[in-house]
Amino acid sequence: MAAKILIKIHDRGVVSVCDSDLLGKTLDEGDLHLEVCEKFFKGEERTEEYIVGILKCTGNATIVGKHAIELAVKNEIVEEKCVKKIGDVTFAYVFAI
Repeated sequence: MAAKILIKIHDRGVVSVCDSDLLGKTLDEGDLHLEVCEKFFKGEERTEEYIVGILKCTGNATIVGKHAIELAVKNEIVEEKCVKKIGDVTFAYVFAI
C-alpha cells in the first residue's frame, strides 16, 4: 500500500504537506519542536503529480515526513542538505527569497 501524503493550500500561497500517519503528532528533540497539527496540515490526499506541481509553484511550504520529503527531494523541490530531522521524522521548509 502506497503511503498517503496530504497537502493543504493556505491563504497567501503557503502550502503544507505531510505524511498522513504523522497528522496530530508532536515531535520534540532538544531545542526542536514541531507540531503536525490538524489545523495546519490536515489537507487532501492527492496524487504525487498534483503535489509536485503545487510545490513547484509555491514560494513557501512546510514538508514533513519520510514520503513527503522523498517526493520533494526526488523532484528537486528540496535539496537533501536542507532536510532536517527530529528523531526519525524528516522535515524541510521552502521559502521564497
